[in-house]
Amino acid sequence: MPSPQEKLAESLETLYELQNQGTVAIRSRDLSRTHRERLVQNGFLKEVMKGWYIPAHPENTAGESTAWYTSFWSFCGDYLESRFGKEWSLSPEQSLMLHIENRTVPRQLLVRARKGRNHIMQLPHGTSILDVKASLPKVGEADELEGLRLFALPAALIEAGPAFFEQHPTDARAALAMLRDVSGVLEKLLNGGHSVIAGRLAGGLRDIGRIRLADDIANTMKAAGYKVRETNPFERAAPAALAAREHSPHVARTRLMWQQMRGVVIEAFPEPPGLPRGKKAFLKRIEDAYKADAYHSLSIEGYRVSGPLIERVRQGTWNPDAREEDRQQRDALAARGYWQAFQAVKSSIQQVLDGAAPGEVANDDHGKWYREMFAPSVTAGLLKPGDLAGYRNIPVYIRRSMHVPPSADAVRDLIPAFFDLLKDEDHPAVRVVLGHFFFVYIHPYMDGNGRIGRFLMNLMLASGGHPWTIIPVERRNEYLAALESASVDQNIEPFAEFLAQLVRNSMEGKDAPGVPET
Repeated sequence: MPSPQEKLAESLETLYELQNQGTVAIRSRDLSRTHRERLVQNGFLKEVMKGWYIPAHPENTAGESTAWYTSFWSFCGDYLESRFGKEWSLSPEQSLMLHIENRTVPRQLLVRARKGRNHIMQLPHGTSILDVKASLPKVGEADELEGLRLFALPAALIEAGPAFFEQHPTDARAALAMLRDVSGVLEKLLNGGHSVIAGRLAGGLRDIGRIRLADDIANTMKAAGYKVRETNPFERAAPAALAAREHSPHVARTRLMWQQMRGVVIEAFPEPPGLPRGKKAFLKRIEDAYKADAYHSLSIEGYRVSGPLIERVRQGTWNPDAREEDRQQRDALAARGYWQAFQAVKSSIQQVLDGAAPGEVANDDHGKWYREMFAPSVTAGLLKPGDLAGYRNIPVYIRRSMHVPPSADAVRDLIPAFFDLLKDEDHPAVRVVLGHFFFVYIHPYMDGNGRIGRFLMNLMLASGGHPWTIIPVERRNEYLAALESASVDQNIEPFAEFLAQLVRNSMEGKDAPGVPET
């Protein structure tokens, strides 16, 4: 008679086979009733709607959204294919979002289908699918991306309504910036007689500095006998012109977001006091902040550390070879790594106090912070030496976030562009807020991005003479919600005001976060 563990293992093998086939949206008929009920009961399968499931992790708490957000796009592709066959497509607007690789989970996914019924299918965590009966891309005007049917870029730009340009200006500009030439767009504009759309696209291209492409559209349409009145589809002028040879949608979008957000940050933040004259005293205050900083930063990430553990790590009396429970060992290794990384960050701050350019220092040193942070785990055998090699080479997801970080390939384009923005930025507050935000937004490492983002924030605070500032674990939810607002809605104001308040408190020496001793 098989034991309960053996029965569960058998069910997991069946689930594993489905996942190896690329199945994310699992239908009732894909599993026997016995396997399905056993996997649901043990937390390995989660119901999305009647008859449909996704794989889950048994450690996830009730109401946990991570499994759903990480499965969203694959689930929708499988589900829509089962309902409509090949007779469906995401809307032109959502197609543009995916063309620029903005994979933020939408609150409502708009789908066109020949058999659409204007029906809203409610999905977990406040998301939904709305299917409408509408025209699909013509032959040659469709794309497919990882099981999702899209309008190709030229067709999507033509089909997208004016509201998309007004409500999502950064995404619309990034999509326009992907055009290497306008031949594909012009063919459809001419064949369809779309003079109004031609004026909108020409105006949008001129807005982002693509003058030649704008002229090509306007002049070709006029030569064909159409009257074109060029209009800028954006409510405000572009915050920055995009380089003519910049065709990475990620980089274009990041540059636009940076320029769009910096004014909000400057308005929210206190004036920087300037580099301190007493460098030793400034560094001593940073050293004094270590214990509280380590406790709060590690606690934000879910590690359970205490004052005595942090002190043993600082003094070198913690023995990594001692026999400890797995959880305690994980926490202690994280604390040791944090201590080593903290020392490396102090060295970086010393360089800035001595006159080095903060953006250059961050670019040169952030890899060292990462290696120091995880070196103890490599020594203990919990990580492979290759895990210290550098940026991730697989997808990564942020727990409970609708923001999906860029692909591993995109990280290679984004990180150099990010540090270029940091080097070129002359305002310390912008380096503080956007440095932290964009590093976490890009998520270049498999782990430790939040801790490094907070180290980066404090390096940039020092570059303006601001004191080391700790984000208290008691305000973790507020902190993460502000980051989510910036990532999903491109609203940096909550995050800028959140950090500005903490910095003011640090400058005034009040509300200093404490450390429990047990």
